[in-house]
Amino acid sequence: MCTAVDSGEIIILSDDDEEYDISCSEPSVLIVEVEDVKKSDCAVTPSALDEDLVVTFSRRAEVLPHARYDCPIHPFTATEQETGAPVPGNQLICDQCFCYICDKLASTCVMWGYAGVCHCNSHKRSNFWNNRRSCALLGGLKTFNLTLSETDAHLRHADAMLQSFRKELAAHFALYMKGKAVEEYGLSIPHQQGLIYDYTPVYEFVTSFLNKADKQNDRAAAIMKLGAAEDFIRHFPISGNFIRKSPMANPAEAKVLLLNRVISSLQRQMVMTDFTPEFTRKMQDFYKKLFFPAELKYLKNSLCVRPWDDVLLVSVLKGQNVTGIRKDKGKKDVLTEQISVVLLRMEVLQRQHRYRELCRYLRVVQTDDSKLSLRQLKDLIPFFRCLEGDFTSALFSFFTSVNAPASRLTPQLFLFYLCIFKTATAPQVVVSQPSQLCYTEAAWERIQGTVPLERDALVKFGLRVQGCCSAVFTDSQCWTSFLTVVNTAPGSVSPLPAPSAKFLNEAKAVVNTVLRDQHLSNTVTIPRFFLEVYPDQALLLLVTGALSLRILNSALSPALPVLKTFKENVWALEWLWESLSSNAERLSSFCQEVSQEMQNTAGSPGPVKLFSSPVLQSQLADSFSH
Repeated sequence: MCTAVDSGEIIILSDDDEEYDISCSEPSVLIVEVEDVKKSDCAVTPSALDEDLVVTFSRRAEVLPHARYDCPIHPFTATEQETGAPVPGNQLICDQCFCYICDKLASTCVMWGYAGVCHCNSHKRSNFWNNRRSCALLGGLKTFNLTLSETDAHLRHADAMLQSFRKELAAHFALYMKGKAVEEYGLSIPHQQGLIYDYTPVYEFVTSFLNKADKQNDRAAAIMKLGAAEDFIRHFPISGNFIRKSPMANPAEAKVLLLNRVISSLQRQMVMTDFTPEFTRKMQDFYKKLFFPAELKYLKNSLCVRPWDDVLLVSVLKGQNVTGIRKDKGKKDVLTEQISVVLLRMEVLQRQHRYRELCRYLRVVQTDDSKLSLRQLKDLIPFFRCLEGDFTSALFSFFTSVNAPASRLTPQLFLFYLCIFKTATAPQVVVSQPSQLCYTEAAWERIQGTVPLERDALVKFGLRVQGCCSAVFTDSQCWTSFLTVVNTAPGSVSPLPAPSAKFLNEAKAVVNTVLRDQHLSNTVTIPRFFLEVYPDQALLLLVTGALSLRILNSALSPALPVLKTFKENVWALEWLWESLSSNAERLSSFCQEVSQEMQNTAGSPGPVKLFSSPVLQSQLADSFSH
C-alpha cells in the first residue's frame, strides 16, 4: 500500500500474509526519498491493489557519459567508413556525448564534422574506425603493434618523451651536418679552411635520453630505447677536412656503441623481467624491421632471445633433453644462444639457486660468439655441483673424457676446491668466470645436505689433478696444502704413529704401482688391502711417493714449507729420502737447494730437526760443505 506523509517520504510495507525467511541483514521497511509528490499521484485503481508490484512513481534516468553512437537522445546511423560528410543526424550531440576517436567530449572535438575526417560518424562496429581510434590514442606506440589493452600511463608517458626526443634529435643532427669551423675548436691552421663534423653532441644527447629511459618502468624503458635506436641508426657520417680522433665523433663508431648499449639492456630485460611473451615478441618484431646500415647488420638478430617457456629450453632445464637438439616436423632446433644471453641466464639461475638446471643448460648450450669462451663457463660446472651438494658429480665433472676442466685449474683454483671438499663449505656468490672464485670476499657457508669428503677421496682428487694439470703439479703451495691434509689423523693434531718396517717396505711397490697406473690412465685406484692396517699412514705414503716424483722431475721452490708439513712424521721423511736415493745426482742437488733455502730463510729449522736419521744428516751436511 502507498501512503503520502508530510515528511516527504514513502514507507512501503508488505501486505502479503505469507511469512518469508528474511535474513537479519534485509530491511523489512524500505524508506524511499522522493521529490515533491502530489497526493493524487499515489491514487491507484482497486484492481491494481491486488497486484504484487505497483509502480507508484518514476522519473527520467540521469544520462551518463557515453560514446556518440550510444546516445539515448539522438539516434545514430552507422556506416562502415563514411568520412566525406556527416551522416544526417550523426553530428547532433548531447552534453554527455564523447568522440569515439579522440576519447573526449564531442563538443571539444575539432574534427567532429570536418569533411574528410568526420569523427561524428565513428563507432566501434567498424574496423576502419577502430583502426582510426587506435592510431589516435596509441600515437607512436602504434608502430610497436601494441593494442589499447596493453597500454598504460607509463607507456603513454614514454611515447610522449620519445616524440619530444625525436624532434630534438633531428635538430642536433642538423647541426652536425652543418659542421663547425676549425676556429670554433680553438685551432688555427694557416692557409687552410675547412669544417669539422663532430658527432659527439649527438652521441651525448642520445646517451642522456637512454639514461632517462633507465629510470622508467621496464616496458616504458624498452619502448624508449627501441624508438631511439630506430632514429639514430639512420645517421650517417659526413666527410670533412678534419676528423676528431674520438669514437663518439664518428657516427659509424658511435652508433655501434649506442646500439650495443640498447641491445645489452633489452636482452637483460627479456631474460630477467616479467615481460609477457606477447610483449617480448612485439619488441623483437619491431627490432627486426629496423633499417640496419652495413656496419650494423651483424647485430640484426641480437634480440632473438628464447623465452623461458621455450619448449627446447624447458626440456633441457628439466633434464628431458641432454643433447640440446630438438626435431619438430623435420626441422632441427639447436639450443644456440649469444654469450651475453648465456651469462644472463647463468645469473638468474644462480640467484634462484637452481644449480642442477644450470649445469644441464651449460652442458648443451652452444654459442657462435668468440669474445668470451663458452669453455670458461662450462669449467664452472664443478663449482655449481658443489653448491648443489653433490660432491660425487662435482668430482666426475672435473675429469670428463674431452677437455677436462681439471687440466685448466690454476693453483689458486685447486686450493679453492680442496678447501670445499675438505670442509663442505663454499662462498655463496654469483660468478661468470672461474677466476672470480679465487678473489671473492663472500663468507663461506655450510653446504646443505653434504659432508666433507673422505680422506682417500681427497687424495684421489689431488693426485688426478696433478696428473693432468702441470700448473698444479709444479706449484709448491699446492703440495704444501695437499700434504697438510694427510699428515695428521682426522680430527687430531698429533703426528701419525710410525707403521711397521715391513709395511714401509711393502708400501714402495704398492705406491709405485698406483702412481704408474695413474700416469697411464689418469685414474687412481688404491688397493683395499693397502688401507686395512695403516689407512692414514698409507695415504701419507702415497702422497709422499707422488712428491718424490715431483722432486725428481725438477726443482721444487720453495721446498721448506713442503717439508715442514711432515712435522713429527720423521718416518715419512726418511721414506721420502729413500725414494729419492734412486737418483743420487738429483738427491744431491735437492739437498743443496734445501740447504741454500735454509741459509736464506731466517728462523728455518736446522737440519737436525728436519732429518733425524744419521744417514740423512750426513747427506745434508755434505750439501752444506759444497
